[in-house]
Amino acid sequence: MNTTLLSALAEPNRLRIVELLRDGPLTVGEIADRLQIRQPLASKHLSVLSRRIYKLRSEPFKALNIWLEQYREIWEEKLDSLELYLKELQNKKQ
Repeated sequence: MNTTLLSALAEPNRLRIVELLRDGPLTVGEIADRLQIRQPLASKHLSVLSRRIYKLRSEPFKALNIWLEQYREIWEEKLDSLELYLKELQNKKQ
């Protein structure tokens, strides 16, 4: 798991930039306008995201999804067990 990606996305403006770029490439001025921040601050955030051409690469997000998948499986098992337990309790009450 790439902690650099998570660290970069932990800052709210950078996460909002990533969300904006999902729809396609934008100039730094367009990003600043949409986030209602000054262009130098937008540039600073973009430099942390380490891209000169401001568009998203899917690979880091695919890696994040793969990493999260192992936790999804754990939670699905726990939720399935909880559901069975609750059904058993409900049946005992009837």
